[in-house]
Amino acid sequence: MRMGMVIDLHRCVGCHTCSVACKVANNVPKETWWNRVLTDGGEAIDTLGGEYPNASIKFFPVSCQHCENPACVKVCPVGATYKDPATGIVRQDYDKCIGCRMCMAACPYTGVRSFNWEEPQNYLDHNLGDADAPEHQKHVVEKCTFCYQRQARGEEPACMELCMARARFWGDLDDPESDVFKLVHSRESITLLPEKGTKPSVYYLV
Repeated sequence: MRMGMVIDLHRCVGCHTCSVACKVANNVPKETWWNRVLTDGGEAIDTLGGEYPNASIKFFPVSCQHCENPACVKVCPVGATYKDPATGIVRQDYDKCIGCRMCMAACPYTGVRSFNWEEPQNYLDHNLGDADAPEHQKHVVEKCTFCYQRQARGEEPACMELCMARARFWGDLDDPESDVFKLVHSRESITLLPEKGTKPSVYYLV
């Protein structure tokens, strides 16, 4: 089994619902985003590409790529970053993490991991989202977990479940009967930075 996600860039409308759903379901700390929607025009949110009158915009959702050959796992000195053998999901053990940030340095996908320099702060005065979402800790690295707590209950990641444009698909990339397998093998798709040899489990239909 290799759980993964397929994102149809033709359907994504840049609504950022995936980002918000992820943040709420996992009680992601204030000022931190595990799931971002980038555009081809620049670093600022919703930046157009090109010049008037031929400007256009393309949305590109990015989070942890849950690589089949993850660079982060290889460099973690304490095994806090590891690949779940049952699902292939790349996970973080906050209790083991020593805050060395070697995983952040090794990951070729800039910005998909964050480090809690201080005690994590909630948006509100209480936790949001899933009651069984892992507790956030100071001096640890965090990232998208593919909503592992939801996946363990047989549910879909929050970003997938609440995508209003139905641009996201979730399932077992090794299962020929799954939607994700069929889409990857029937449509033109890309992965991020294939030259790095990490073999991401997130595919983009182009």
